[in-house]
Amino acid sequence: MTKIALGTWAWGAGAFGGDTVFGSKTDVENLKPVFEAAMKAGLNLWDTATAYGMGESERILGTLAKGYNRADVQISTKFTPQIAEMYDNNVEKMADASIERMGCDYIDMYWIHNPMDVERWTPGLIPLLKSGKVKRVGVSNHNIAEIKRANEILGEAGFKVSAVQNHFSLLYRSSEKGGVLDYCKENGIEFWAYMVLEQGALSGKYNKENPLPADSDRGQKYNPVLPQLEALTGEMTAIGQKHHASCSQIGIAWAIAKGTMPIIGATKERHVVEAAEAAKIQLTAEEVGRLEQLADATGIDTRGGWEHPME
Repeated sequence: MTKIALGTWAWGAGAFGGDTVFGSKTDVENLKPVFEAAMKAGLNLWDTATAYGMGESERILGTLAKGYNRADVQISTKFTPQIAEMYDNNVEKMADASIERMGCDYIDMYWIHNPMDVERWTPGLIPLLKSGKVKRVGVSNHNIAEIKRANEILGEAGFKVSAVQNHFSLLYRSSEKGGVLDYCKENGIEFWAYMVLEQGALSGKYNKENPLPADSDRGQKYNPVLPQLEALTGEMTAIGQKHHASCSQIGIAWAIAKGTMPIIGATKERHVVEAAEAAKIQLTAEEVGRLEQLADATGIDTRGGWEHPME
């Protein structure tokens, strides 16, 4: 397993897309150098979803990947139950639409995006695995009971959950406290951590004098608590200086130290370069403990409205 995946939630415009959630404006033209820099740095695992910009993120990724051999680009995308009606409540139909948008003939990793109804949606992954349209499958935002049940359903057909993708950061360690991380380690399941930098709030770039875009979803969520994050991001910056790294890189290195694979949002070339370098940083147990202590002291709960608690 590679140490880093690159996220495309902030790519493109549209519902649940980059302009609404992140306050960013990205398109094929300004994302092309980002994609090229990542591939050159050996970061070739890209995570997207049908719901990101309602297909726009997938279209951009497919366009950028066209200039490369298919085997050299690892593609991860998701079935989102909340929009299933648009695809006749059929997992395979949503996957087929993703394949068409991205111009590829198979998906390396396909996820059930949110649990909602494990019994209903998990079986839909089996025909995709049997046909070869999907190579591996995972579940996202599932708690331990839901992960186990999904594994049982897939196991009856000779398949398994290969990975879990949950929100996991210094500010939100619910998957660790709820036993999901341990279950994954014990059962050979990869754990992909998203929102490791809390949409930029833990990047060290933003503070009360320099807030996140005020009209974005992330600005409305994190700007009110930026003062509470100063001690944590200050320590992340101080530890970064010892490792010749940035605040962001320490947040990424922390996630790797916890045995997870962070998904890092990539909208600028420097994001890619920083992520590649962060994978080389090895934090001490003392540094990890100090960061977690400061994170706990913030008292901030960053659980998203689409998530249920893992504990």
